Formats: sequence, C-alpha cells, structure tokens
Amino acid sequence: MSSIYDVIIVGGGLVGASLASALEATPLKIAIIEAAPWFTKCCPPSYDDRIIALNYASYRIFSGIGLWDKIAPEATPIKHIHVSDQGQFGFTRLNNKDLGVLGYVVSARHLGETLNEVLTPSSIDILAPAQLLQISQHDKAVDVQIVVDKQVQTLQTRLLVGADGGNSKVRQQLGISTTETDYGQTAVIANVTVEYPHQNIAYERFTPSGPLAMLPLAGNDCSLVWTCARVDEVMALDDQSFLKALQAKFGWRLGGMIRVGQRHAYPLRLSRIQQHTRGRVVIIGNAAHTLHPVAGQGFNLGLRDVASLGEAIVEGFWAGDDVGAVLERYMAWQLPDQQRITTITDSLVRVFSNRFPPLVVARNLGLLVTDALPFLKKRFVRQLAGLNGHSSRLVRGLPLSTL
Repeated sequence: MSSIYDVIIVGGGLVGASLASALEATPLKIAIIEAAPWFTKCCPPSYDDRIIALNYASYRIFSGIGLWDKIAPEATPIKHIHVSDQGQFGFTRLNNKDLGVLGYVVSARHLGETLNEVLTPSSIDILAPAQLLQISQHDKAVDVQIVVDKQVQTLQTRLLVGADGGNSKVRQQLGISTTETDYGQTAVIANVTVEYPHQNIAYERFTPSGPLAMLPLAGNDCSLVWTCARVDEVMALDDQSFLKALQAKFGWRLGGMIRVGQRHAYPLRLSRIQQHTRGRVVIIGNAAHTLHPVAGQGFNLGLRDVASLGEAIVEGFWAGDDVGAVLERYMAWQLPDQQRITTITDSLVRVFSNRFPPLVVARNLGLLVTDALPFLKKRFVRQLAGLNGHSSRLVRGLPLSTL
C-alpha cells in the first residue's frame, strides 16, 4: 500500500464514497479513511430502510460516475410534486415535461452498498475501520496520522478532503468553526403504507409545526418526513394513534394510513462552515453544511460538491496546477450553489412556519401564482432539480475520466 496519494478522503459515507467513485477511473492515487468497517451487502431490503430523495442533477451525477444502472432497479421515480399549506387555499403542482421525472427515491442502504461494491481495494486504498489522530500541513503535502489494525500509520497526500459528516474530525482538527441555527423542530422519519396508489407524486405539506413530506416508494408505500415541535408526544404514540395523528395533519389525498414502520427522530438545525478550505484541505457535504430537510436538498447539495470538486481536481491534475488553484476553482463553482440552497431552504422554513395572517395570505397567493404561471414553475423546478448551479461534467451526465 502506497503512503503517498494525490487525494485522501476522510469519510467513506455516501458523499465521500461518491467522490472516490467519480475519481476511480482517473490516474489519481486515491485513499479513503473510514471509521466504520467496510462492507458490501449487509442485509436484505427492509420496510424500515432509511430513504433518500435524489433530484434530477443527482441522477445525472450517478449516471456520469457509471452507477445509475446499478441504482435504478430499486429507485422509485418522482413524476410530480404537490405543495400545499395545511388549512389554507394555496397549492402548487410541479412536473417537468422536459426531464420526464423530477427525481428518484432510493434507500440509503442500497446507495451505500452500490458505492461500496464498486470501490474495491484493487482500485483505491481503503483503510477501514481507521481512526484519524492528527493532521499536519506542509508546503507540498498533508501528513495524516491514523490508527488502523491497532497500528499507527502516517500517510501523505497532496489534497485532503473532509467528507466525514456533521461531527467532522477533520474540521475539528483544523479548528474551523460553524454557524448554527436551531430550528426548535425535530424530524420524525418512518415508512408508511397508504390506501390509494401514490401515482409517483411527492407531497410537501406545510403545517404550523413545520413541513410534512410523503415520498413515493414501491407499491403503496411512502417515506414520511414529519417535522414536529412536540416530538416526545408524537414518538410516545402507539402505531394506530400515530397514524390517526398523521392522517389529521396530512389529510386524505392518499386515502387511509394503514401501516407505519420504525420511527426515528432527528433534531433539525442549519449548520454552515466558516471556512471551506485551509491550505491543502477542503471540507464538503454535511461536514460543510447541514440543512433542514424541507425540499430534500441536503444530500443532493453534497453530491454537487462532489461533482464540482471532482472536476476541479481532474482539471488541475491534467493542467499541472497546484492544489491552491484547484480549490480556488472549486469554491468559485460551488460556493454560490451552497449559499443559494441554504438561503432557499431556510427561507421556506421561516416563511411557512409563521402564522402572521398577512404573510399566510401572501404565501398562499404565491403558491397559486406559481401554479398558474409556467415560467415561474419552470424556474422553481430547475432549482429543485439542482440544475441552477455549476454545470459540471457529472451534472451533465459525463464521466470525469474523459477530461
């Protein structure tokens, strides 16, 4: 195993593994440092699998990486989105005749297994489980000290990528701070079986306690994301009482609520990193930004981080650029996208959680105007689809290996 790398990625989760997969077919020497054991197949599909909504740009990114054919068999397309305000008159119906679909719904397990299956030690070096001990930067490289198999090793890389999630050890090692906003809300996540076919419609319903989303899965199943203020009361309900409370919040568009699986609760906050790069280190994905789940933008933004960073790295490699030029290019491409999505999701939460009567009327009129005007609807759809940022090769469905 070589100890000198072009890129070391700390974090082998969905974002880190996606970046490694995007770079795998290039001449670059790549390593992943992952705290958990590496695996491929863990278990059969479950009713309670955690679900991720991929927008259209994410579908194209995985196509460019060459993974979509493996992901597609377990992905449910989103063909329409219905947005409404509980108890009010406004609504918007979104579709995209040009794209055909708005996105796909797939289990995190299936995505993880697909990525881990294609990332083999023969193509990149995988150090897992491994603990990050220390990062030391020099003019030409970064020393990364880790513990793997109870042995301390020091690796060296030209570029270190922190993709190790919201509690990033890389970010902590560098002393990079974050700005956090606590929304005072918690997301209850579960899978639900409903009476009527969902017809591949995703529902986003704004309620006084926060947004409630129902995403289409196979058959009559849906993935629920229910934002609550009194989460302890909701989590304490038995299944039938929970379904009754959900029915009252969501309504009867999908008929009766029949079954609910395991429930999980996640406190919601907005977290933004103060400095994305330092020397030869760059922070991406949830390590750089954690968003409210409204409109399902978090993981999709992380994938666009991957697409922009991957392209900057490969362009820089062929041009002979030093890492400073690579990271400057990445930030010019991706920071506007991050700032735009952060502002949109934060604004949606604040506007639709406010019950001030004039604002309620104004936002419902806005929903109706968007529904009635095709050009406004098209702009909104392109934003949700992830197509308003940097048009990287992966976002266009093209591999990095052909640069």
